[in-house]
Amino acid sequence: MSILDNVEMGMTLSGVPTEEKKEKATKALERVGLGPHMNKKPNQLSGGQMQRVAIARAIANDPEILLCDEPTGALDTETSVQIMELIKELSKERLVIMVTHNPELAKQYADRIINFADGKIQDDSNPYVEDENKDRFELKKTKMTFWTALKLSFTNIKTKKARTFLTAFASSIGIISIAIVLALSSGFQKQIDKTQSNTLAQFPITISQVASSQTAPSSTDKKLTKAKKTKVTAKMSQADKSTHINKITNKYLNYIGNIDPDLSKTITYTYSTGMNLLSNVDGKVKNVTFSNTDNSNANSASAMQNAMATSTGIGGSVYPGGKNGQAFLKKHYKVVSGSMPTTANDIVLIVDTDNSTNVNALKNLGLSVKDGQKLDFDKLVGKEVKVVNNNNYYKKLETGTFLPNSASEDLYNNNANTTLKISGILRVKSKSSENILASGIAYSDQLTKNIINDNKNSDIVTAQKSSDKNVLTGASVDDAQTKATLISYLGGSTTPSSIMVYPNNFKNKDKILKYLDKYNSGKKKADKVIYTDMAGSVSNLTGGLMDAITYVLIAFAGISLVTSMIMISIITYTSVLERTKEIGILKALGARKKDITRVFDAETTILGVASGVLGVVIAYLATFPINSILKSMTDLSNVAQLNPIHAIILIIVSTVLTVIGGHIPARMAAKKDAATALRSE
Repeated sequence: MSILDNVEMGMTLSGVPTEEKKEKATKALERVGLGPHMNKKPNQLSGGQMQRVAIARAIANDPEILLCDEPTGALDTETSVQIMELIKELSKERLVIMVTHNPELAKQYADRIINFADGKIQDDSNPYVEDENKDRFELKKTKMTFWTALKLSFTNIKTKKARTFLTAFASSIGIISIAIVLALSSGFQKQIDKTQSNTLAQFPITISQVASSQTAPSSTDKKLTKAKKTKVTAKMSQADKSTHINKITNKYLNYIGNIDPDLSKTITYTYSTGMNLLSNVDGKVKNVTFSNTDNSNANSASAMQNAMATSTGIGGSVYPGGKNGQAFLKKHYKVVSGSMPTTANDIVLIVDTDNSTNVNALKNLGLSVKDGQKLDFDKLVGKEVKVVNNNNYYKKLETGTFLPNSASEDLYNNNANTTLKISGILRVKSKSSENILASGIAYSDQLTKNIINDNKNSDIVTAQKSSDKNVLTGASVDDAQTKATLISYLGGSTTPSSIMVYPNNFKNKDKILKYLDKYNSGKKKADKVIYTDMAGSVSNLTGGLMDAITYVLIAFAGISLVTSMIMISIITYTSVLERTKEIGILKALGARKKDITRVFDAETTILGVASGVLGVVIAYLATFPINSILKSMTDLSNVAQLNPIHAIILIIVSTVLTVIGGHIPARMAAKKDAATALRSE
């Protein structure tokens, strides 16, 4: 602090404006003969010059009374005379009260001398007669602004640059840790959002006849009850409890059909209808299917995949019919051989990016292939499959049951058959489209609708509707659900087994979900139609895991913040001890307790901002090597991204915690006695 700043301090506490304060301080210094030295530091002045600075500080604010305590103490004779002459000159303008142990000095300069001994007046050379009409005097209160406190603190910090930097760096470690965690969390969340928009957006919302309500176990289930020694409790499994039968009615189908085309133009209806398919393979007619299931192993992975496709809509074999279906295929697939389907009787073979397809799909078409075997496109494109209607496919026995006719040339060449043809081989355009349709044969839902339309009034369907037995096996049918399943398999039901709604984009998915929820509003649980949002489930699971990991890491990093807070308390207390004399001077100039507190709070504020900014900068620089490491390990680019909002919040948190940590020592400083503080070394 320069001597100009020193002189201004008293006026600062009195609330004098900046320009006026500087002008008065300059005039006061010039008056005491220190004009050329006003920018020097106190340690650059002699004892006499320091005393002049004290006088300049005292007269700068134009006080009515000037108090001088031993003004010539520790000064040589020549300098003492100069100081006393200066004080005598000042006494012409205002009352000067001087305390001295030099009687000769008092007799030479004072107009009134009062002698004290043991705290009592011994003699008064010119007693004052009090006036009966006393003037009212109000002592002007002093106050220190926060900016002044900041300036004082900053000046102190500048004298201890190394310690300040080390303190700020140590305090910033917690901020660095949290900033890196948030940067990684934010980056991974963006990667998740990108995956959602690119991949999960392709996942449909699926409505199946049988759905899972995903009801959590009740609290009563969690309670451990004492087992009965002689009794067994019959209890429904949680899986059975969560199973929900959706009532897919014509009303609901119309509701689905009225979804805004701007939200979804692609809706696929899947039916559990069995297809009566025949194929001529190397001159031999065979029964074939469009299934990816390994018929030799009912528990195969492909069988489970088909079950998963039915419930989630992922990896199915049915695409929408009409123009929307063609647009759907063109969006996700490109033709590698043949052409896109143009009619319901055109089927396609789906292959992965490496031109591989499910071997079971080819086997179920009647082809003799082995795993890894390569087939020419020409052998597959144009291959025909015949659909035989129920009346030609089944024959009725005398027992009343029905039996499929054997595969024969006559049955294959029946004019009533519908001819299907593999119009082309389609390959997925990108990784995000791999799970839209399963590799293998795919066909439009319009084909299934046409087959149902041909078979819904067939003899076998009519017989099954009126019979309480399975018309294929003769076994009794005890419940309505089993009977409905049989009728559906035989092509007698127009109710789809599942509906898949493909959002136009990921943002529209939430609007579609709200639309579906609106249908369930006010309905009983049994009447509600529950959907499966696989994309939402994956997103929520991933997001939940990310949040959990982030919270745990932030909690650990927060420990270092608490440690930093304690460290700041210790450092502030040390600063209080170092600046005890400064505290005494400020109090002597009129600083209040809150002003002293404000000085040290300002210092911790500077430290808090510095550590916050330093932590954020270091964390930002650390994202570059972190991203390089993650790129080499995961092939993900630019994962660690520090959000500017997070950076600002962390700086604020650092500042607040630092101020809190330093406030207790600051309050201790404010309670120090001015006289005691001035005597300290």
